[in-house]
Amino acid sequence: MSLLVTGAAGFIGSHFVLRHCSGQVLRHCERHPDDAIVVLDKLTYAADRSFLDSVMDRIVFVQGDIADTPLVSSLVQQHGIETMVNFAAETHVDRSIEDEHPFLQTNVLGVQSLIDVCKAHPTARLLHISTDEVYGDIDDDDPPRAVGDPLFPSSPYAASKAAAEMLIIAAMRTYGIKAAVTRCTNNYGPHQFSEKFIPTVIRCALKDEPVPVYAEGKNKRDWLYVTDHCDALEAVLTTPWAFWDDTIQSGHFFNISADDERQNIDVAKAVLKVLGKPESLIHFVPDRPGHDWRYALDSSSIRKLGWKPQVSFEEGLRRTVEWFVRRG
Repeated sequence: MSLLVTGAAGFIGSHFVLRHCSGQVLRHCERHPDDAIVVLDKLTYAADRSFLDSVMDRIVFVQGDIADTPLVSSLVQQHGIETMVNFAAETHVDRSIEDEHPFLQTNVLGVQSLIDVCKAHPTARLLHISTDEVYGDIDDDDPPRAVGDPLFPSSPYAASKAAAEMLIIAAMRTYGIKAAVTRCTNNYGPHQFSEKFIPTVIRCALKDEPVPVYAEGKNKRDWLYVTDHCDALEAVLTTPWAFWDDTIQSGHFFNISADDERQNIDVAKAVLKVLGKPESLIHFVPDRPGHDWRYALDSSSIRKLGWKPQVSFEEGLRRTVEWFVRRG
């Protein structure tokens, strides 16, 4: 298999490439460590090329923008790319509230660029990595959101990801491109940029500084360790009917979750416990605009492919804290 992995110098994308190259994935997925992998990354503030150092001799690394359609098209043609796996995105909600324009550029126009490449190269497939935030928030007594439920994004970030999905759906129907979309709950693990919640708690706690938690910290998220997410994506990649085309017109959306909801305050306390730091470091700050109350996904769509999470929250949190402590 020949893959073009975009945004692979970032958090989840780097883990996907490392895991794919090692063949260290779900047992039922027959992976080939010698697959040809081309990485395209813009190397924005949240990316770190060194994450891929251990496999740099086994991949082709190109610095560039997914919105550069001629560049993406040339890579697909030159390397005989069969599947594009799109991790490239601006992802931080707070930044999107301050300035939504970078999110529109990458998350919307960048995805349209990938669609244009699929149109020009009809045999190429697109696996697009989206987010549970496209559904918007739900109340405590609401059932988890399922594939097919309406999208009600709350933030500019979530709206940009929902817009990308709509463009892909339209391209599936109008042009018959081969595509699949995954929506995942909150990821955590090594390589995550410091602005995200768990890294922020770790960073502040290590310095014995106040740990900021929005409002009363009662917002709920479903946490999934990053390598479990990567395994779910491998399950989609190795399921031919998962991709929409003229003959396969269903089953191309997948919700990925561990079904393990936790309040933000409890996550912060769990991090402090691992670090041996007092809960008195927690400092409540004013809530952000449009802050979603709860995310929860019905993950039956991905579990029917044989996937299930392998890393418990406690184990994943320990690994995450240890990595940040070593990194300093």
